[in-house]
Amino acid sequence: MKADIHPDYHLIKVVMTDGTEYETRSTWGSEGATMNLEIDPKSHPAWTGGNQQLVDRGGRVSKFKKRFEGLGL
Repeated sequence: MKADIHPDYHLIKVVMTDGTEYETRSTWGSEGATMNLEIDPKSHPAWTGGNQQLVDRGGRVSKFKKRFEGLGL
């Protein structure tokens, strides 16, 4: 195996959107750095069941609903 080709693997602190923190090992940042998450499993609809409303930008959602309203699924 080649020497000195692997990135530095060190401890960082991760801060979730609700303020909870934990330490993990990562190649991101430097030793002791803090990663503040904007999206995490506690807030993203993919993990929470998608109970958030869709944002209709430029009428895309309403156009889709109008186009497929007669399918009756």
